[in-house]
Amino acid sequence: MSAVRPRVDLRLLPSAAVAWGAAACVVLVPLDRVRLLAACGAAALVLGAAALVACTGRARSRTLPAVVLVVVVGVAVLGAGAAQRVAAAPAGVVRAAQAGELVDVVGRVAAPPRPLGGRTDPRRVAVAVAADAVRSARTGALLAARVHVEVLVPAGTPADPAEAGRPALDVGARLEVRGRASVRPAGERAAVAVAVRGGPRLLDGPPAGSAWSVAAREHARELAAALPGDAGALLPGVTVGDTGGVPVDLRDAMRTSGLAHLTAVSGAHFALLGALALAVTGAVGAPRAVRAAAVGLVGTALVLVVGPEPSVVRAAVMGAVGLVGLLAGRRSPGPPALCTAVLLLLVHDPWLAVAPGFVLSVGATAGLVVLGPPLVARWAPRCGHATAGVLVAPVAAQLGCLPVVLALWPSLGLWSVPANLLAAPVVAPATVLGLGAVALAGWWPAGAGALAAVAGAACWWTGAVARVCAGLPGAAVAWLPGPVGAGCALLVAVAAAVLLVGRPRRA
Repeated sequence: MSAVRPRVDLRLLPSAAVAWGAAACVVLVPLDRVRLLAACGAAALVLGAAALVACTGRARSRTLPAVVLVVVVGVAVLGAGAAQRVAAAPAGVVRAAQAGELVDVVGRVAAPPRPLGGRTDPRRVAVAVAADAVRSARTGALLAARVHVEVLVPAGTPADPAEAGRPALDVGARLEVRGRASVRPAGERAAVAVAVRGGPRLLDGPPAGSAWSVAAREHARELAAALPGDAGALLPGVTVGDTGGVPVDLRDAMRTSGLAHLTAVSGAHFALLGALALAVTGAVGAPRAVRAAAVGLVGTALVLVVGPEPSVVRAAVMGAVGLVGLLAGRRSPGPPALCTAVLLLLVHDPWLAVAPGFVLSVGATAGLVVLGPPLVARWAPRCGHATAGVLVAPVAAQLGCLPVVLALWPSLGLWSVPANLLAAPVVAPATVLGLGAVALAGWWPAGAGALAAVAGAACWWTGAVARVCAGLPGAAVAWLPGPVGAGCALLVAVAAAVLLVGRPRRA
């Protein structure tokens, strides 16, 4: 009797690959050539599909639906992406940025402020602002309305939560700034950056609908302040994705050891909370629709608390695809769900195609859903299904994102898989108990502190594993930079996957 290898459904992979390539081209091409690219790309897809269908002969009935889907997806991404790219760069704002003029911006903070690294401007913080109006400071003329702008403010500004009773520079806060505009490179979501010398003028706090999410992030920071060392530094990141308090040495150790993904809220958080919601509703005998609604509410709350980061958005959309499968009474397979999530997200937001967080998240998930089932099937007869699942997860995820990691940071961490295996047992307690502490902090501080202490102990273990593994020989082996290194990494990942999966032996 031979072991049965699970089949991997990759029928949507060509469509997802075409969508990703089309989105990347749309956001990276110069702005004055976007419309031409969209028209030529759509024509090329249609002509190529017609030629392919004409040459298929007898196989036409099987290939025609796939070819039509690829063409529809490619044209949709090119058209939607070109329209969004043009709308994101109004002519008046672009001309003012090219001339380096002073502009006035009024709008709301769209994403958590992030510090700018590097030597060029280490004392600046980037704040994504959804501007209601951008005006010329010289003439007062309206240059654009409803456009995204990146505001660069001094590094100390977002750290003042409520100075003199003023609202915090948090997501949803309304502000007004005056600064010098400049054009940002292609591939960035905001076409214009505005450098502010002084602090922004905060007009209003976040709206009432998002006030509770701001409070949740503040509770996470307060609970972390009571914990020592790495426990307090990692707790906000593990729970709500706030990595502002992680010191540089710990951040480097987490990246070198391959554990940096634990401080970015993504699919693992949604999976843990979704499983918990299903367990609770299943224990009380709730019907399928109620269970699906509970999972959806939990996922929506997590997105609102953490913010629309690329990996979070990808995980949320994939969870929604899984919800549809749950409501239909069937389990949604991993690869089709991931491809569907990629298609929907790239049509909605083509800039995700070049966002490192999104690319890493999709790579890790692809490794799990493609390599996970066959690896578990191969290793389960030797160590049991549960143990095989624990061992396979870090291996498959690391292989899936290895080419992307080495393309972004050309340094190979030889201890990444052992580090993930050592940290795996504490990931669920740190996440679930940490979020439970954040939920209790507003009305039961003592209970929240107790849960935070246990979650902090799990975070301390994660930090200790990261520091020890980052200090071992071979923790960071230099790799070829650029596209050549990424291509070599892809070959290595494919070869390792083939060797690991192999051919199932006869039982």
